[in-house]
Amino acid sequence: MSKKLVTATALIALTATTAFAHATLEKTEAPVGSAYKAVIRIGHGCEGKPTIAVRVQVPEGVIAAKPMPKPGWTLEKIKGAYEKSYDYYGTPMKEGVKEIVWKGGSLADDDYDEFVFRAFLTNSLPVGKTLYLPIVQECPDGAAERWIEIPAEGQSSEDLEHPAPGIKLLEKTGGH
Repeated sequence: MSKKLVTATALIALTATTAFAHATLEKTEAPVGSAYKAVIRIGHGCEGKPTIAVRVQVPEGVIAAKPMPKPGWTLEKIKGAYEKSYDYYGTPMKEGVKEIVWKGGSLADDDYDEFVFRAFLTNSLPVGKTLYLPIVQECPDGAAERWIEIPAEGQSSEDLEHPAPGIKLLEKTGGH
């Protein structure tokens, strides 16, 4: 095999591994002014160590977040004030879940799992933009994978080492 072919094959394998390694969302587009089910996919641990906690920061403009309990994991909902009041089907909301934490379980480095929550994407979110959900995987001995990098204007998340997964915000089309 030629040296160029070996190098190209190694580069492709490295790129494929890097792309697979990120915390990702199952559904990467959603309309504003509607409910969204976030399915967070965790594909590995921290350099051979298992994942023992998953933390998700709920961004401003995402309200009424309700996480799905996960057998074998403890669920923590960290609440706080929103920057402004939002209309939630006719009810004003000024505070809610700002961070969701699943902890106390163990997801082996070579296993895959999903962590789910439902929330409402308010009409105040900018249609056509991408909304990012910073996620931190915690592992034993202080190890962690921090999927928290948000690309600068004009930058692709593919250029980042630890990109936060994002949702492209679409225009609402019809009823609930």
